[in-house]
Amino acid sequence: MVKLYDGGVYLVNGTEIVPEHEAEKVAALTGKAADKEEARKGTIAYGIIKAHNAAGDMKNLRLRFDALTSHDITFVGIIQTAKASGMTEFPIPYVLTNCHNSLCAVGGTINEDDHMFGLSACRKYGGIYVPPHIAVIHQYMRETMAGGGKMILGSDSHTRYGALGTMAVGEGGGELVKQLLRDTYDVAFPGVVGVYLDGAVRPGVGPQDVALAIIGAVFKKGYVKNKVMEFVGPGISTMTTDFRNGIDVMTTETTCWSSIWRTDEDTKAFLTAHKRPEAYKELNPASVAYYDGMVYVDLSTVKPMIALPFHPSNVYEIDELNANAGDILRSVETEADRLADGRAHMSLTDKIVNGKITVQQGIIAGCAGGNYTNVMEAAHILKGKSCGSDMFNLSVYPSSQPVYIELVRNGAVADLMAAGAALKTAFCGPCFGAGDTPANNELSIRHTTRNFPNREGSKPGNGQMSAVALMDARSIAATAANGGILTAATEVADGYQVPEYHFDDTVYKNRVYQGFGAGEGTKDLIYGPNIKDWPEMTALTDNILLKVCSKIMDAVTTTDELIPSGETSSYRSNPLGLAEFTLSRRDPQYVGRSKAVDRIEKAREAGACPCEAEPELKGVFEKIRTIPGNENVKAAETEIGSMIYAVKPGDGSAREQAASCQRVIGGLANIVKEYATKRYRSNVMNWGMIPFQMEAEPDMFEVGSYIYVPGIRAALDGDMKAIRAYVIGETVKEISLSIADMTEDEKKIVKAGCLINYNRARKAQA
Repeated sequence: MVKLYDGGVYLVNGTEIVPEHEAEKVAALTGKAADKEEARKGTIAYGIIKAHNAAGDMKNLRLRFDALTSHDITFVGIIQTAKASGMTEFPIPYVLTNCHNSLCAVGGTINEDDHMFGLSACRKYGGIYVPPHIAVIHQYMRETMAGGGKMILGSDSHTRYGALGTMAVGEGGGELVKQLLRDTYDVAFPGVVGVYLDGAVRPGVGPQDVALAIIGAVFKKGYVKNKVMEFVGPGISTMTTDFRNGIDVMTTETTCWSSIWRTDEDTKAFLTAHKRPEAYKELNPASVAYYDGMVYVDLSTVKPMIALPFHPSNVYEIDELNANAGDILRSVETEADRLADGRAHMSLTDKIVNGKITVQQGIIAGCAGGNYTNVMEAAHILKGKSCGSDMFNLSVYPSSQPVYIELVRNGAVADLMAAGAALKTAFCGPCFGAGDTPANNELSIRHTTRNFPNREGSKPGNGQMSAVALMDARSIAATAANGGILTAATEVADGYQVPEYHFDDTVYKNRVYQGFGAGEGTKDLIYGPNIKDWPEMTALTDNILLKVCSKIMDAVTTTDELIPSGETSSYRSNPLGLAEFTLSRRDPQYVGRSKAVDRIEKAREAGACPCEAEPELKGVFEKIRTIPGNENVKAAETEIGSMIYAVKPGDGSAREQAASCQRVIGGLANIVKEYATKRYRSNVMNWGMIPFQMEAEPDMFEVGSYIYVPGIRAALDGDMKAIRAYVIGETVKEISLSIADMTEDEKKIVKAGCLINYNRARKAQA
């Protein structure tokens, strides 16, 4: 059972949940009347945030983090941006891992060129470099960096180490650049929602099952959006810390901002086993703590779960799915047809054979699935069994070499290989379509983090489409042992106890470059031919003209749809090369439309009249001059850019390229009903685009329409609640836009045209 409380609650003595409207019970339990504002300070999150806040104001935070981390899809762009902004060293520990483009399978030398760039940057600026195949980003951070009371910022959305007592945040690269320049991460104090874990999970139920149950309950309601999830309650101590890590990393899929857990002796034992006993800190809420909401989870009621395409919140109990397979799978087929828009077809009901659902592929991998506990339990279920010699295949990716070493010593690797599973190195590829992509029309079950549309490698434009469902490693192993017939692990659970873990960090001592504090500034960065600088971007003009280049009416638009993952990752060191893939699997005509607008703007910047570059603009500006107060507007002084309308964009990855790809081919603004995550909105602003919102339905404009926004720079200095804009068509129609709160620095960044411009200007003035 997962229950969401309406409104705020008090947690008394860590065990009594008191709804805010029953606050008088707090006095009965403590002998003292409830003080809501004081109780807000009683959360674990409040204490950690306060310790990292460089501002005296706890409402408007200016945070400094203890460490940073990036992988090989993001670190090149971050370092290039920071270098262009004046960075001379890494001022805090910065870990660069190589776990996304590890295979070097696409684009010739360009993946390994990025790796060499990362190593050279660690030598020059003083960083920590983890070579390919050694560890996935978040496992390395758990093993070596996270600890009680810390805050870590990463350029990957699954940056979550709450179960170790660290508040970790996944953000776009621009926010890491600010830390590298000794600036702060500025955000309003977030809401804090408690997650009260009670009882204990039954045998056969794993961390992914618990995580999916929570995601299914909270995501669509926006219950924890941009908030901290604070895990409390006695149920925590019924599970190992490794098990908790598997739940914690999935909190990203709720759209929360960060997470934190109550710590205990098992947390201490985990950190001690990893040779860092000093990193342990006991963390508990105060005797009275106030939460903006509460998620109550009775762990004993959680059953094996499955998240069907196309989101981790599309959750069913496996038993429920098996009992209603036809109806449920048909609904997914309908959604697949809508997403493919006639370009491809995916069938799932044909996977029902003799009344049972058959699966073609299983994957256990990454920061969610590749943990020691998960792989050990999967190996136990498969010991002496067979995955079979037909279509079903199973791949297992331990999350780090130390985990792999222990699995070898315990015999788990031999058991898995004998059963027919393929054992592979630490790699995040299956999470985003760069490894083990299923065949067309196949169904893959995965203990990974996401199953967004096309993330596993589908290309509807090429007629290719397959399906990914999320499951726990235990049920994946049970399915493998049952010949690929979808099976809940509770059917085969026998009370197996995972052997104690012994951490061997010899490979880290031998292979990881430890350069923090020892940068050699005279060293050169090593550039491969694909690594390109960011193109120049201009400052915002007083008046702007937007051309609508895509209009997406889906309820949610993921970052994977904005810029596809998979093989496109190889081009993320080349801003213009990568931008060619923008919206390619959702609106293939977008890039051409936006580049046409960009050519007009480039001509304007070079001194040409925009109306000569695009004759239809002559009539557009004639209509603009009929708007009172705009009679003297000049086309040559009006910035022209492309615009995307989306209902709720930005769910998913933290990667900044979802915004920068729009910007480098002419993007100037988004108009949305709301932003799915803070991190995507931050990326939009850091790349100099305006994060407009609009309450009304977008009926007044379509793709190809022009929207004129006068006085935008002045509007940014106002309350931004009602910004006049005009759709320029046969007639001029006024619409009302708004912009949610921005910090003063964010306003300056947008006015400057991007974060690089802003930092260059500051450096010039220093």
